[in-house]
Parts: sequence; structure tokens; C-alpha cells
Amino acid sequence: MSMDFFHPEPTARSSWRRAVLMGANTRTYKFALGAALLDAAAEGRSEILLKDLAVPYAMSLVRHLGQAPQVSSKVVTGESDFLAVAEREAAESLRLGHPTEELLAAAVRSMPAMVMRKFHNLRGGAEVPHRFYGVTGSSRERVVQLSDRLREIAQSEQAASLRSELVARWSIVETSFAADIGRSLILEGVAVDMTTLQITDRQRRRSISGVTDAVIGFQHGLCMICAEPVTPGIDDIAVDHVFPYSSMRLLRPGDRGAAPDLDAVWNLAPTHAPCNTHKSNRPPTPAEMTRLAQRNEAIMQSPRPLRRTLQLTLQRNGYTGTRPGEWLTFIQRVPGLM
Repeated sequence: MSMDFFHPEPTARSSWRRAVLMGANTRTYKFALGAALLDAAAEGRSEILLKDLAVPYAMSLVRHLGQAPQVSSKVVTGESDFLAVAEREAAESLRLGHPTEELLAAAVRSMPAMVMRKFHNLRGGAEVPHRFYGVTGSSRERVVQLSDRLREIAQSEQAASLRSELVARWSIVETSFAADIGRSLILEGVAVDMTTLQITDRQRRRSISGVTDAVIGFQHGLCMICAEPVTPGIDDIAVDHVFPYSSMRLLRPGDRGAAPDLDAVWNLAPTHAPCNTHKSNRPPTPAEMTRLAQRNEAIMQSPRPLRRTLQLTLQRNGYTGTRPGEWLTFIQRVPGLM
């Protein structure tokens, strides 16, 4: 059985999710570009002037700058860096409701050489199999050609979910850039507030993202129980304990470590609310355990802190947290601990 994220659904939508959820991040440019691309493609456009695409790109970054850092503390930015310009022009751009001339010019100048060159990249130098745009024209008037694949996913039944996943990933990444809590996230991973179903940092217990938006992309936007699409805003959604919480009191420590925490990210999965109600407290089926393992292996391909959270779960239960296939082995051993 393959644990590769792309194998079960080799589609443009999976390529998009790989680019957004699994690419390396030292800045948040990719998320701003992704949001702007989805909006343009949702309108059915086949092309858009770069200067027009730069408007929502720049404004979304300006808004996020007021919430959290948009660049890793390890990156040194100069006066001409786009984020440095954005910080200088943020207040005036927000007052106007559109980018200042200086901010727009900086965005148009930097986008082709930076984020638009790297959007399709994955860690390790690989690229996603599908291309979502190309840039044509001269430096005086560049045009962004939007691919059929991009329009297909931007107008699909999972478009709303793709947007929510992007927003959640952006929040997770920018929080990891914050000096006061970033180190905690990198070392300790995240926690889950089961009352609100929010992912939080362990240091301040500040909400970072909802559980559903943070992880559903890694399970291809599908219900963990019935394996059919979950549509935010249309379907009633529940977060399921794949191994039921009622089993917590029955768990004993394994030979490899402590008893698994069933309230942690590794065991929580978005589902249709009716599926969750019908499942009730029954244990997961073999198919559900396989899907959970595949989802968790996909998260392990993403940058920190979600990857670190799952890695720590494996390590606390006697695994390395670095070898492919460990999630399926661990999950298949959980029933034997009850």
C-alpha cells in the first residue's frame, strides 16, 4: 500500500494541496499568491494582468502583517525587500483600501522573480506534477495565463475547502514565525482545545486554526468514515475521534512507550456529522485505520509544526518518527493496547 499523498488521488487538486500544504516556507508569499489565483480563476478568467493580480496579493499580505510576522526570523530582509516595502506602505494602503503606487510597483517587480517562480516547488527541489499558471509578456506589461487545471479546482465543489485550508496553513506558518511562540511550536508541536476544536500553541494556548481546516486537506477533503467529499458551508461537519475517546480508559502502555493520547491531532479527523453520529463509539474499521495512517503520513511531509506534533506522538510511543510506514504500524497496534 502506498503512503504517497499523490497516489490515491493523482489530480490537479492534489498538486495544489501539495504546493500549499507541503512546500517549504521562509515567507508567506505563496499563500497570498494562492488566494489571489483562486479568486481570479473562480471568475472563469483564462488570463489576468500581473498588475491586477498584484492588488489582492499585496493587500492580503499587508493585512496579515498587522497580525503576525510574514517571514522567518532566520531571513534577513533589506530595505528593498518586498516585505520591507509592505511594512512601510501598510498603513496608507489600508487607509486607501488598495495598494499605494510604491507597494503595487514593488509587488509587480518582485512576484515573477520570487513567489511565481517558486509556487510549484516542493521541499528537496521537486515540483508538483501540474502547473497552474504561466507568465508571458514583456517587463512593461506582464500577463498571467491561468491554466485549465486552476480554473477546474477554483470552480470545483471543494473550492471553499481549498480556501479554508490555505488560510489555516497561512495562520500556522505565520504563528511559527512569531519570536515568542515559534520556538515552542518547533520544539513541542501544537495542542488541541477539545472544547473549541481549535489547534493552539502549547505555550500560550492561543488559537491558531480550527482542527478541520488544518488537517482536512491532508485527507484530500474527504470524510474519514465514508471517504466522500466534505463541503464546508454545505455539509454539517464533525471532528471524530477515530479511536473513540471512550477507549481512553481501556488503553494500557505498550512495550514501546506510554499509552497513546486519543485527544491529540493524530487521532482527530473531520467527518460528515451524520457519519460521526452513526459511527458513535465503535472502533475504526481496517479501511478507516488505513486512511488515518495515510493522512498522518501526509502531514509528516509538511513543514513544522504539524509534522513535529505527529513526530512527537510516534517518538513517545517508541518509534523514530522519521521512517515511512510507522503510522500504519502504530495505528494497527493501538487495538491491542485495549
